[in-house]
Amino acid sequence: MVFASGVFLYIFLPLFLALYYLSPKKLRTLFVALASYLFYGWWRPDFVLLMLISTVVDFTAGKRIVAARAREESGKLWVVASLVVNLGLLAYFKYANFGIDTLNNLLANAGASQVSWTRVILPVGISFYTFQTISYTVDVYRGKAEPAKSLMDFMCFVAMFPQLVAGPIVRYNTLAEQLHSRTHTVGKFYRGVLAFQSGLIKKLLIADVLGEVADKAFAAEALGTASSWIGTAAYTFQIYFDFSGYSDMAIGLGLMIGFSLPVNFNSPYRSNSITDFWRRWHISLSTFLRDYLYIPLGGNRKGSLRTYVNLSATMLLGGLWHGAAWTFIAWGAYQGFWLALERLRGGRSLFSWLPRPLHIPVTLVFVMVGWVLFRADDLPSASQHIGSMFGLVPGGVVLTEIYLRPVHLMVGSAAILITWLAPTTQALIKETPSWWTLSLQPMFLLALVQLHHASHVPFLYFQF
Repeated sequence: MVFASGVFLYIFLPLFLALYYLSPKKLRTLFVALASYLFYGWWRPDFVLLMLISTVVDFTAGKRIVAARAREESGKLWVVASLVVNLGLLAYFKYANFGIDTLNNLLANAGASQVSWTRVILPVGISFYTFQTISYTVDVYRGKAEPAKSLMDFMCFVAMFPQLVAGPIVRYNTLAEQLHSRTHTVGKFYRGVLAFQSGLIKKLLIADVLGEVADKAFAAEALGTASSWIGTAAYTFQIYFDFSGYSDMAIGLGLMIGFSLPVNFNSPYRSNSITDFWRRWHISLSTFLRDYLYIPLGGNRKGSLRTYVNLSATMLLGGLWHGAAWTFIAWGAYQGFWLALERLRGGRSLFSWLPRPLHIPVTLVFVMVGWVLFRADDLPSASQHIGSMFGLVPGGVVLTEIYLRPVHLMVGSAAILITWLAPTTQALIKETPSWWTLSLQPMFLLALVQLHHASHVPFLYFQF
């Protein structure tokens, strides 16, 4: 089930909210957990079992770590058990196909017989809830979080449907108190509705519309220079408004039932350096990679060379987390290279020598080149597209001849204005200015119309 669907908007959500507020307060957390299992199992009920395995393993590990500490033991074996189970499941379901495909390509090149293999279906959101449960066990071990008071609380933490399948990745200590003691007010519910409306508008009226252009551009065999930039720009806005829209909806749904979820985006395309970009883009993943990978690897505590290696390795693994493909690995390596280079410059931007007004647009160009690696079907396609962007590939078709309509120009212009001139969604839902509240309503109705007339387009981050 997805937020941008009739089943969710007209059946699941109204029934959920009605039953939630009719339930006794002491049972509401349990009800959220059970409803979340229904939400997650709507497509494949058997995948709920995988989430339950992670839930039980990490809940048990947290309790055992505390018990071991009481006996003046470390409890490290339970952390190892958590990592083995969670990363093992993630490795199998997310990377087994990639591993076998890579092996078969090597065998084919060597003239050897290939391995027969039944392809594995990737459970939606496994990357997100796996990282979330791992963070709990590690935080309990480090003494940064108290163990869950009950299995019911922990089930709700792992399965909470607003942020289950595409984040933000939430730490247990962020929600611990809210799980059994949270406030429900009309004002909070109202802000939640506005945040949800904003997210749905971003998804359906901006991301999906510009996604049509991006899909055509990246499906073309060769594009001219201008057309390749247009296609890249379309994807640049599509991925931001798609993922930011989901995060807005997740935060909005959380507010409707009393939860305050962390912000996941802070105007990332206003960044003036690559380092700044990663402070603003997918904040929950960036902080996870920093706290559970970069710092344990040594961070910047073991000399300059080790710092650069740690940065590069963290981003390389961050790229692999996004998907089992060489394009994602290349994207992670690309990001890690620029981050390490900025660290080499003492944390200064790569573009600090340029006039200040150019810092943001030049940073965006570097980000856009990275998005080509992220979006392309394979590395040769990415290389050709980037070559077209910089005039290194002769010829190519013009995108307007394939698919570029006035509506795309209008939506693209709106995306530009929102990205660089409008206040952030978190600022708007905090202040709820009347002009914004009133303008959302017709746009929300238009988004609902678009929902019923457009083909179904899932959230991009569902594949991760």
